[in-house]
Amino acid sequence: MDLTVVAYITYLLISVGLTVWVARTLSRNGRIFIADVLQGDEKLADAVNHLLVVGFYLVNLGFVTLYLRSAEAVADARGLFEALSVKLGVVLLVLGVMHLLNVWVLNKFRRRGVLERQQTPPVPPQGWTAPAGAWRP
Repeated sequence: MDLTVVAYITYLLISVGLTVWVARTLSRNGRIFIADVLQGDEKLADAVNHLLVVGFYLVNLGFVTLYLRSAEAVADARGLFEALSVKLGVVLLVLGVMHLLNVWVLNKFRRRGVLERQQTPPVPPQGWTAPAGAWRP
């Protein structure tokens, strides 16, 4: 079997495995954060979490497949390791950037929600009270 094909197969197996592992980890641990962002609405948090995971899979697996092609044929074991290290390194960087981007966007939503909750009065106004004395300039 050609070493370039071995590099492709190894790259796909590792990249897809890493993408699935990162997506599951983010989904499991990010659910609590999303529920806080959405002010405790568990059903909406689950839906948003699922949509984020689907988007994460689509973007990352799309990138992995687009980045599969190699410009040069792999001639020996050293070339195989070098090609894999470059490709997997880029995939890991893209996974990290996607994770940081998701956390940054969710944190922006969370901060806005916290500010909105702080601006809301704890008790709605009960009525209006007239001033005690007449005003004199």
